This record gives sequence, C-alpha cells and structure tokens, in this order.
Amino acid sequence: MSDVDARFTQAVQDVKELPERPGNLTLLRLYALYKQATDGDAPDERPGLMDIVGKYKHDAWVALNGMAPDAAKQEYIDLVESLKDGAQS
Repeated sequence: MSDVDARFTQAVQDVKELPERPGNLTLLRLYALYKQATDGDAPDERPGLMDIVGKYKHDAWVALNGMAPDAAKQEYIDLVESLKDGAQS
C-alpha cells in the first residue's frame, strides 16, 4: 500500500469521527472525491427525476471526471485534515 493509499484510508476513518457534521456542500465534495478516488469517472447516466440528492451527488462526481485517482485521494486527505483543524464546515 502506498503512502497516499494509507493516508486516504486513514482520512476515510477520520471523517467519520469529526466533532461536527460538515455542511452539505462539503459533504458533496467529500463524496465526489471519494467516488473519483475509488471508482474513477462517473457514469453518464444520471439518477431519475425524483432522486434529487442522487442528482446532486452525480453532478459533483461528474465535475471531477478526468481527475487521477491519486489526485482525488490527496484532495480528500487535504479536505479531511482541514475539517479536523476546523478550517471548513
């Protein structure tokens, strides 16, 4: 396991233990970075009309299409670290 993989795995655990819940936009960013890091580019098919949350998640993920998985992992790590330090919410 590479250093970035180990730090990413730790960040995934750390985000579950944050003292306060991040705001919705930050949660969308975390979701999109996680999906890009673990699954690669988003599929073309958007969720159905009634799945509003699913559409927001899909759109956030699509915005990262083309980003390398290691770059997404590093951004996820950086975002979680800033949340742990109380810099964003």
